[in-house]
Amino acid sequence: MKKNKLILIATIGKPRGLKGEFFLNSFTSPAENIINYSNFLKNEETLINLKIEYIKQINTKFYSKILDIDNVDDIKKYTNTKLYIDSKELPELPQNQTYWHDLKGMKVIDENLNDVLGIVDGLNNYGADDCIIVKPSLESVDKQERLIPFIKEKFIKSVDKKKRVITVDWQKDF
Repeated sequence: MKKNKLILIATIGKPRGLKGEFFLNSFTSPAENIINYSNFLKNEETLINLKIEYIKQINTKFYSKILDIDNVDDIKKYTNTKLYIDSKELPELPQNQTYWHDLKGMKVIDENLNDVLGIVDGLNNYGADDCIIVKPSLESVDKQERLIPFIKEKFIKSVDKKKRVITVDWQKDF
């Protein structure tokens, strides 16, 4: 399995109790969706398969246990470990929705002038809104990097998954 097909969905938090349980920090949306997964991969130089025995929820927090880890000392070694799943395990989305990782590499075109602004290099959230990071490409009208808020119908006019094109309403000088 290729590492670039892995999706970060959680981290192992601090230990809970003495029997190998730990708090699980979910990055899924909504957070409760973490319960739908049980086969995580730890990604460093090699992929290590971590079988989850169970995931339980207390109020807004989640705790879990890895199969065959039965004491607090063994689970402490995994604190802050990032947990990944294969992107194939993600549920299929409706036509009008897209996963962030699918946006990377898409061409960004300004709808007003039909100019290529670049390609999506990444996404980030700076507090107010999600933003796509647009890096210039060989087809770009200029060599300017841009941050474009991912606000549908205002700045993001369309996302064509098949053609891998995002059409935006964005001024080149912005």
